[in-house]
Amino acid sequence: MNHNKSYRKLGRRADHRKAMLKNMTISLIKAERIETTVTRAKELRKFAERMITFGKKNTLASRRNAFAFLRDEEVVAKIFNEIAQKYAERNGGYTRIIKTSVRKGDSAEMAIIELV
Repeated sequence: MNHNKSYRKLGRRADHRKAMLKNMTISLIKAERIETTVTRAKELRKFAERMITFGKKNTLASRRNAFAFLRDEEVVAKIFNEIAQKYAERNGGYTRIIKTSVRKGDSAEMAIIELV
């Protein structure tokens, strides 16, 4: 097995995977915590943290970068106006993954990912 690729494919085509991660990022920012599988949570972490970092830079370019990925004005506004201020002093590590249980249907490990 090849272990040098830097992302998980999650059993999806590239377009489906990107859409899923985008939607999960939006859900995470709106709700501030969501339950998903451990592997999805670990993959989602990258995108969520990147968006918050854009929010901390607070430039027009970073706002446009965040909007280019998320395509949701309300969520981008929340990142830049609320969430970025909470993490002004913090250098990365804005999310926490807590393993919870095993999903009954397919025994997938479940986890809660939340904003710290």
